[in-house]
Amino acid sequence: MASVILDRKRKKRLEQGQPWIYANEIASVDGEYEPGDLVSVLSHTGQYLATGYINPKSQIAVRVVSYTPLEQMDRDFFASRFEQCAQLRSRFVGEATGYRLVYGEADFLPGLVVDRFADVLVIQVLSLGMERCKPLIVETLAELFQPRGIYERSDVSVRELEGLEQIKGPLYGDCPRYVEIVENGLRIEVDIEQGQKTGYFLDQRENRASIHKLMTGWGARSGIRLATDESTGRSVPVNANGKEVTFPYWDGASVLECFSHTGSFTLNACSGGAKKVTCLDISEHAVDTARRNVERNGFTDRVEFVVADAFDYLRAQVRGLEERRARAQAGQGSGAGKVDTSKPVGAEGRTWDVVILDPPAFAKTKGAVPGALRGYKDINLHAMKLVNEGGYLVTASCSYHVRPDVFLETILSAASDARKVLRQIEYRGAGKDHPQLLGTSEGDYLKFAIFEVRSR
Repeated sequence: MASVILDRKRKKRLEQGQPWIYANEIASVDGEYEPGDLVSVLSHTGQYLATGYINPKSQIAVRVVSYTPLEQMDRDFFASRFEQCAQLRSRFVGEATGYRLVYGEADFLPGLVVDRFADVLVIQVLSLGMERCKPLIVETLAELFQPRGIYERSDVSVRELEGLEQIKGPLYGDCPRYVEIVENGLRIEVDIEQGQKTGYFLDQRENRASIHKLMTGWGARSGIRLATDESTGRSVPVNANGKEVTFPYWDGASVLECFSHTGSFTLNACSGGAKKVTCLDISEHAVDTARRNVERNGFTDRVEFVVADAFDYLRAQVRGLEERRARAQAGQGSGAGKVDTSKPVGAEGRTWDVVILDPPAFAKTKGAVPGALRGYKDINLHAMKLVNEGGYLVTASCSYHVRPDVFLETILSAASDARKVLRQIEYRGAGKDHPQLLGTSEGDYLKFAIFEVRSR
C-alpha cells in the first residue's frame, strides 16, 4: 500500500475529525497506486494517522475511511459500517419509513449516501473510491436489508470533479418510480426517478414536525371563543354573536408555504390543525405531487395550490397590501396623498398567520454567496411583511456556503428594513439521521428558524 506523507506546515484538521485531505496538504506520495486505491496517511515524521482512498484528479486528494490500518474495503468492512448506520437510525428515527441510512463522511463512508424509502434504497455515489466499490456496496446492502430494489441517483455535478460521469438507474431488484413513505404520521409520495436529490428532502423531517405548535390558538383573533352549551354541558366554539361555529378548524392558522416542492410543510401544517394553507411552488410537477400528497392524507378542503415564482408572488402580495393601506388612509382623510380609487382592488394583499420559506440552495459556491444573501433578504423581508401581527415566520437555508451567523444577520437586516421585531422561538439544523462530525463544518449546512413577528 502506498503512503501519503502530509506537509509539516499543514493545519492539523485530520486530527480534529476532518476526513478530507486536500492536494495542497500533501508533501509526497511513497509507493505505487491506482486512482481509488487505499493509501496510508502519515505525518511528516512518519506517524500513522489514517487510511483513505486517493484520487489525484480531485482537489480532495484523500478521503479517510479508517483511523486504524485497513487493507481493503471488503464485504466485512461495508457490512460492519452499514450495521452501525442502521443501529443509529433505529435509535433516533422512530416510526418513519423514509430516512437517510448512510450519510457519507459522518458515517465514516465518505462519498456514499443511502436513503431508505420504505422498501426501496436509493444510493448516491459521489467519489471515485466508492464508485470502484459500487458492485460490492449494492451486494452488501441487498444482503443486509433485503430491499425490494436499489436505485442509483448519482446524477449530480460533483461527480465530475472526481472524473466521473453523472448516472442514474436501477441497480438491483424492482424499483418503482413512485414509493410511499410515512413521515410524522403522514403518507408521502416519493418520486425516486425525477424527484429532487434522491427523491425527497429527508433532512427537514423533525423541523417539519416542529411547526405543529404554531397551527392552533388563532380563533380568538376572529372573535371565536369557547362557551358552555346549556343543553349538553359541553364546550362549543361560538362567534361574536354567540352562534356556534361548526367549522372544525376554527382555531387553526392561515399558512403560506413557499418553495413547497412536494408539499411536506403543507401536510404537517394541516395535520397540526391549520385552517387554510396556500401551497406554492414554481414547478408544475412539484405542485402536482403536492396535490396528490394532500389528497392521500385527506386535506384537500383546506389547501389551495399556486404555481408561481415565490419572489414575484411575495412582492405582488406586499404591493397589494400597501395599496389597500394607502386607500384606507385616504378614505380616513389622513392626508396620505391622492389615491386612484377608480381601479378595482386586485386579489393581492393577503396576509397569513404563518409564512414558511424553504428555498433550494441559493449559493452552491463561495462566489455565489453575495447574490444568495440578496435573495434570502428579499424573500424574508417580503414574507415578514405578510405575517399577521404576532404571527410566525418559518425560514430555512440549505446553502452550505452561507454560514449560520451570516444567515441570521441577513434575517436581522431584513427585519430592520421591514420595521419588524423578530423573537426567535427555535433554531435547528438537519435531523438526527444526518449526524455531523465535530470538527467538520461541511456537514453544518442546514439552517432552520422560527421567529415571532411584531411591528415596531
